[in-house]
Amino acid sequence: MEINEILQQRLGKLEALKQGKLQAYPSGVPKRTEISRVLKDFQEGRRVTVCGRVMAKRVHGKAAFLDFKDETGKIQAYVKEDSLDRDSLAVFQGLDIADFICVEGELFKTRTNEPTVKTDKILILAKALRPLPEKWHGLKDVDIRFRQRYLDLISNEEVKKVFVMRSKIVKAIRNFLDEKGYLEVETPMMHNIAGGAAGRPFKSHHNEYSIDLFLRIAPELYLKRLLVGGLDKVYEINRSFRNEGVSTRHNPEFTMLEVYCAYADYKDMMNLAQEMITFAAKEVLGRTDFSYQGKKVDLSTPWQERSFADTVREKFAIEPGDDPALMLNKLHSKGFAKEANRLSRSQVAKVIEDILEQELSVNPTFVTDYFTNLCPLAKAKKDNPLISERFELYIAGLEIGNAYSELNDPVEQKRRFQEEIKDAAADEKKGLDEDYVIALEHGMPPAGGLGIGIDRLVMLLTDQPSIREVILFPLLRPLSGTDPVEVV
Repeated sequence: MEINEILQQRLGKLEALKQGKLQAYPSGVPKRTEISRVLKDFQEGRRVTVCGRVMAKRVHGKAAFLDFKDETGKIQAYVKEDSLDRDSLAVFQGLDIADFICVEGELFKTRTNEPTVKTDKILILAKALRPLPEKWHGLKDVDIRFRQRYLDLISNEEVKKVFVMRSKIVKAIRNFLDEKGYLEVETPMMHNIAGGAAGRPFKSHHNEYSIDLFLRIAPELYLKRLLVGGLDKVYEINRSFRNEGVSTRHNPEFTMLEVYCAYADYKDMMNLAQEMITFAAKEVLGRTDFSYQGKKVDLSTPWQERSFADTVREKFAIEPGDDPALMLNKLHSKGFAKEANRLSRSQVAKVIEDILEQELSVNPTFVTDYFTNLCPLAKAKKDNPLISERFELYIAGLEIGNAYSELNDPVEQKRRFQEEIKDAAADEKKGLDEDYVIALEHGMPPAGGLGIGIDRLVMLLTDQPSIREVILFPLLRPLSGTDPVEVV
């Protein structure tokens, strides 16, 4: 049956309810018992009121079995027309799969031992004018699943479990940090100057002040202002935005955790990352070993360290003092990035990281010894100013985290900002954040900072191959025309 025909048929049923003085979208909600509670405390003969969406309807003459569910579970209702009052009968006769209903009746078990509500009253709560996917238990079309996530959640129980898991992971992280005395804060999402990370920002405009603004690419500089202000342990679970490519690992809008701790360094952040991720895995999985896309991961093994500087010297002959052009030439000579003629430092680093991450261990690996000229916000090592106190954390080929010993020298920070602006690609040009430099001039304690990609951590712990599988509403290219995808 075509979608327009279904719509007309259901609109006709809606009109019939109105003609019978029945509301298809009534005000007020009956006092109900969650289906899971009914099943857990099941007692034959007990009268219950349960609500949910109709998922199946099996008609036998003037009787029918209805399967319906709420978020907590599914139950069956047995309905006989001669057992219903006038209004309930009208509702039953116009009932479609996907309608929301409330049923009242006594509990019993069928000959197959199926818990069932022997229904004598039905109330319509919301009439569905569009059908569920034809095979509601197995919606597979990826484009439809992401565009109409509500259908995906109805149709695929495993999808709902992923997002329940996501919530539990975030809760575990909050509990862990709160227990360690960190203060959760909120910082601006609209910035005068896009800073705190490499990336191309989304641009907006504020009419009242007549100023251009940027959606944040990272909250880092505001969080470190709080260290200046005397808040020694802070974190934010934040939405950030980068106007860049889309892939299985990148969405333009994404969620990050950033943590800052005064009187700490990047080594302390290593310990924090290991403790926190291990804690989250234990909380949501009950263990520290699991599979990610067929790879066995064990968080309980010693977390490895690998030197970025040593690796790129051995593989590409790249040295810490090389400028971006020389780095790119050396990559070209090894057969990499041949399509690129000019890249900024951050872009060269991204090319190198993409190559190296394929070679890293499945188990957690801290990649350390990044070049200082690739890390404008990190302290340099005392014994080698060309190398920074920074790491990136990789697990099962996913970049999960990034951390520094935070640069707190205002003169050096300003010099690095100026160098970064000079070197940046045209579409990554940013202004110099003078206010942040002024904040540093007031004195910031030595500190360690850690960023964790929440979306990627959820991918890892839920065994999902794409970031879109762990974001409820990922950004998609608009459809041509004005109508949404039709699902019948």
